[in-house]
Amino acid sequence: MTTAEIVDDIRAHHYDHPRLNALVRAVTGCGVQTRYFSRSLDVGTVAGEAGIADRVRADFEDALDLSQEAALAALAASGLAPTDLDAIVTTHTTGWAVPNLDISLMTRLGMRPSARSLAVTTAACTGGAKCLIRASEMAAARPGSKVLVVAAEILSTVYHHSDSGIESMIYKALFGDSAAAAVVSDTPLGPGFTVEDSFEYTLPGTSERLAGRIEADGIHFDATKQGRNSSGEVLPVLRDWLGPRSTDFAVIHPGSPRIIDDTAALLGLDPQAARHSTDTLTDEGNLGGVSVLRVLERTHGEPPAAGARGTMVAYGPGFTTAALHGHWHA
Repeated sequence: MTTAEIVDDIRAHHYDHPRLNALVRAVTGCGVQTRYFSRSLDVGTVAGEAGIADRVRADFEDALDLSQEAALAALAASGLAPTDLDAIVTTHTTGWAVPNLDISLMTRLGMRPSARSLAVTTAACTGGAKCLIRASEMAAARPGSKVLVVAAEILSTVYHHSDSGIESMIYKALFGDSAAAAVVSDTPLGPGFTVEDSFEYTLPGTSERLAGRIEADGIHFDATKQGRNSSGEVLPVLRDWLGPRSTDFAVIHPGSPRIIDDTAALLGLDPQAARHSTDTLTDEGNLGGVSVLRVLERTHGEPPAAGARGTMVAYGPGFTTAALHGHWHA
């Protein structure tokens, strides 16, 4: 889906909006040129014309299909079979299901019944980073373990014609659908990011700034202007956590151009060093909990030097922050 197509859809459904020109400027200025939707806008489950039951079912089916494809690709890249896995950690916010993505994937992939599972179900944009943290802890606690991390989000589910505020319009253009997977182990299976430390932080009293809302027509995403700027309040705390440690490469959640630029500056990096985040935002949008894994995949495509210091940072509803620090294993 191109941004031009999103703009055309907004003009068609909100032609009499008193701030239509301002909406279009906000949408075209969010830094995204293209994004993927699992279903086209003329399908009722995307456009918001279906009820919540049909929409949630479709969301989970799409997320599960994408997750299976991503998981199999990650296993193939690591030279592993599903039966080699000792645990699975998943993150998925946009569709409700019991059992959730973790158990559904264990069944589809044919993992051992004794494998451990953990579903991080409502972390949203911090989900990928939090799953990597949990998987790293699992691998450290049980040496020799191989943990599959899978993130999936069908963020087009929050695309509703009934939402006409400027924040909602921005997220119509900002969000994309995707899934990603990675394997975490206590010994390297190949080149990649070696985690040495992690960080999680919840900004007190901010749960209303970015939040989901359930209505008869589906899940809506509400954001205040303060919510979109909350990352700036966390940066000093993040700086304190890093202390004197340096960063040579960064995996920054592409929540917006400002988030990328401000976080890169905090880490002492120039825009070129944050290009994988910027490219992800431009080409695929904000992918929620999948984003950091996609940026990490781009980093694998242009790997840092052996031993280069790296920092991963993600921000999400709550207002929460999850970060990891370590080095590149070549």
